[in-house]
Amino acid sequence: MGNKELFAEMEQSIVNYDKDEAVRLAKMALQKGIDPAVAINEGFVKGIQAVGDLFGEGEIFLPELVMGAEAMAAATDILGEAIKKSGGKAKYLAKGIAGTVQGDIHEIGIRLVTTFLIANGFDITFLGTDVSTSLFVDKAKELKPDIILLSALLTTTMPNQKEVIDSLKEAGIRESVKVIVGGAPVSQDWADQIGADGYGQNAPAAVEAVKKLMGI
Repeated sequence: MGNKELFAEMEQSIVNYDKDEAVRLAKMALQKGIDPAVAINEGFVKGIQAVGDLFGEGEIFLPELVMGAEAMAAATDILGEAIKKSGGKAKYLAKGIAGTVQGDIHEIGIRLVTTFLIANGFDITFLGTDVSTSLFVDKAKELKPDIILLSALLTTTMPNQKEVIDSLKEAGIRESVKVIVGGAPVSQDWADQIGADGYGQNAPAAVEAVKKLMGI
């Protein structure tokens, strides 16, 4: 199998939501000596972008989007680890951190956003769920991200998005980072109210919001 055919199968594995196949193809790429960054960009990225387009057009729904993202994440975990072990560094459009704010354990939405941003060339560190305000601030100081993505799926945890923004101001680093908020109860009005730089209604919209803020 040539590289072109392998990349096409990688793309199709994501479109088919086939995590096992995506993992198999990622390992095959490494065995063939293909640059893992090239495999990600020429194969799997095209697959998740196709899935995102289908979701945006209403051709598929959230469960399928989640399965596509899971297949993408499984493949990129393998290839990303290979990049680290080789000492190589992929070129990224921008660096970010992401997580669900304190008191909220919902994960699917922000995981999708993280996966789509990685697929579009961003270096995103996922901090997890129920992330404390202090951890967001500490990681912002440590990693010096360009963007911070704050998810809240409960109306009771939405104020913690504002708390993070206020704490970034207190730490003197608010001006150096763009903050994007999202989650089912979150709206553009809320984003404006708490001083966020952007708002993403869903994963593809969040990617577009980040690109716009980064001037990409």
